[in-house]
Amino acid sequence: MKHAQPKPKAPPETFAPYDVAEHLRNPAEMAAYLDAWLDEAPDDVAGIARALGDIARAQGMAQVAKDAGLSRESLYRSLSAEGNPSFATVLKVTKALGLRLQAHPVDGPQH
Repeated sequence: MKHAQPKPKAPPETFAPYDVAEHLRNPAEMAAYLDAWLDEAPDDVAGIARALGDIARAQGMAQVAKDAGLSRESLYRSLSAEGNPSFATVLKVTKALGLRLQAHPVDGPQH
């Protein structure tokens, strides 16, 4: 009587990390991505900064930093998960990205 050979284990699956910057291909997609963050998580300052960082990486961080008048290193730092960019930096970056922040009335009771 032959003993059945154990079936070899399949190697564990590996996945490349998802990078949203690879999927932001044009200004309309970039604006929609930032708008989604502003609509869905308006109080998540770190998330909104990361979203700006994702868009900057999609366009090329070095060029965005140059256009914003900032160093590439300070831009990476400001737009990281731990970053806390000043409003002036946010305005410089959005302008360098070819984006514009807009204000809309919040639905609900007016003050």
